[in-house]
Amino acid sequence: MAGDPLSEILAFVGARCRVAGGFTAGGRWGIRFPRPGMVKFGVIAKGACWMRLDDIETPLRLDAGDVYFVKGDRPFDLVSDFDVHPEDAVAAFRDAPDAMVRLGSGDDVLYLGGHVALEETRGALLIDELPPVIHVAGASEQAAGLQWLVRELVSEVRAGRAGTDLSTANLAQLLFVRVLRTHLDTGGDAGVGWLRGLGDARIAAALSMMHAEPGRPWQLRELARAVGMSRSVFAARFKATVGTAPLSYLTAWRMRLAAQALERDADPVSRIAETLGYTSVSAFSNAFKRTTGAAPKRFQSALRASAG
Repeated sequence: MAGDPLSEILAFVGARCRVAGGFTAGGRWGIRFPRPGMVKFGVIAKGACWMRLDDIETPLRLDAGDVYFVKGDRPFDLVSDFDVHPEDAVAAFRDAPDAMVRLGSGDDVLYLGGHVALEETRGALLIDELPPVIHVAGASEQAAGLQWLVRELVSEVRAGRAGTDLSTANLAQLLFVRVLRTHLDTGGDAGVGWLRGLGDARIAAALSMMHAEPGRPWQLRELARAVGMSRSVFAARFKATVGTAPLSYLTAWRMRLAAQALERDADPVSRIAETLGYTSVSAFSNAFKRTTGAAPKRFQSALRASAG
């Protein structure tokens, strides 16, 4: 059975999407969002505007149906015109009824925004893989499957019926996955890492096998043969794409799963070691210490102490 690395990693980092609010705007208007500290997303349901990200010279045109995701290290503006001085988003939304703000005059633009919350200690596994901004144009061929999600989001927010928070969160979660898929399919601006690896069919197949059976004693020759490549070509391509050797990636993923299991404190160390393919607790402990800097039991004790 093949694994699903994207789903597993999104679950591992605790990715949870939420629609936070939005605005209507018309005429001359602008709004400045602070450094979000997480992944923020926006949907242009109607109209058009410009996005200006700090430290990125070229502004981004956003039209009706466009979707963007911005990772959390840059403030940014949404404006109607480049010479507009934007108002502060925090102040604007502080007292906004139903988290909807009116900007400028009129309602030429309808915008919905939200964020992707991540587990504090694990979120970097996703954040570090993302480009500064992922933009999917509503008029593009790749966006066809996103438009019904955009329409449903708008419909749910406008209706404001029982269950709106849950339904919009689920729609936003699906939107995030679809945008990541589109990013992979179009060869978007992804640096070296597991996300880029998922955009390469053969490397993705190898990742899927390792994620499906992380405790299996995988060999480089076995993985290469399974994806139809020679061992040397596979190893070089995997490292060039993912940034690490195949078995090093496997070890790192095992250690992440081990840390997660230790946090949950549901299984003894011996059981965790066995599940992840280690024939002895000492071999597992040594591998874990090399990766995290602490032996499993010391790591677990530190977690308990920090939890109070």
